[in-house]
Amino acid sequence: MDRFGDLDVFAHVVTAKSMSAAGRELKLSPAVISKRIRRLEERLGVRLLQRTTRQLSLTEAGQGFYERVVSILSSIEDAEAWVASGTGQARGTLRVSAPTSFGRLHIAPHLKPFLDANPMVTVDLILSDSFVDIIAEGFDLAVRIADLQDSSLVAKRLAPNHRVLCAAPDYVAAHGIPASIEELSHHTLIAHNADQWRLDGPSGPVTVRVNGPLRTNSSEVVREALLAGVGIALRSTWDVGPELKTGQLVRVLPDYSVGKRVAVYAVYPSRRHMEQKVRVFVDYLAELYGATPYWDAGLDL
Repeated sequence: MDRFGDLDVFAHVVTAKSMSAAGRELKLSPAVISKRIRRLEERLGVRLLQRTTRQLSLTEAGQGFYERVVSILSSIEDAEAWVASGTGQARGTLRVSAPTSFGRLHIAPHLKPFLDANPMVTVDLILSDSFVDIIAEGFDLAVRIADLQDSSLVAKRLAPNHRVLCAAPDYVAAHGIPASIEELSHHTLIAHNADQWRLDGPSGPVTVRVNGPLRTNSSEVVREALLAGVGIALRSTWDVGPELKTGQLVRVLPDYSVGKRVAVYAVYPSRRHMEQKVRVFVDYLAELYGATPYWDAGLDL
């Protein structure tokens, strides 16, 4: 009986929250996945999953079992990775999803050194500002800028993401700079897929409603409108760092910013059976960006 194989199937089902999704990842039919889970439960003599037509959830026994299974499989993976790191070579097609602007600015320009160091890897980089289900759509990993504290995926923090309020000097000359967070509501705010901004300030978190003449789903449209002097926007320093340094943009209400839990992450389905091509790419980005990424150098944050 393939005991370790059944454990791996169980862990994939829990991570994917779906037998069908786990089956796609493992290249097994839902019927086979269901049979393996049922076999595991019969061997243990307990129910691990509550199954309905709409969702899967862990039983109390299943939760405790899952935590121990993940630890066991992670140790096995670490042992195999230790061996492979000395003998294995990254190879194959690496499918990566990333936000459009971040991918263009901070992944694409750095691909050549990675490809030179890993000649047997082909990178398929897909840029989109839409949420991507990396398991269902067959991605090896995704770069995401978010708060992923509660993510069911494995998330490795690559870099901090500082978001600041800023405006063009032309806008400031015409409308002035708000002296308080309350005055912000009297200014033109440029919205990007949000009706409100949640900011951390000297007195704690605050929420600002975003009402303005321009609303867009494109981060790059917001950036161009900001530089043109349309209004005030909340932007990441990886996007507008050079303009802040040259004075093309100025900080507004510098005591207010987005919480530190939002960061740049690499996310992937599981540590188990993590391919060398994924491992080396994640490690490459983590070393490239670091705790103080190059785009923040010289900024007073």
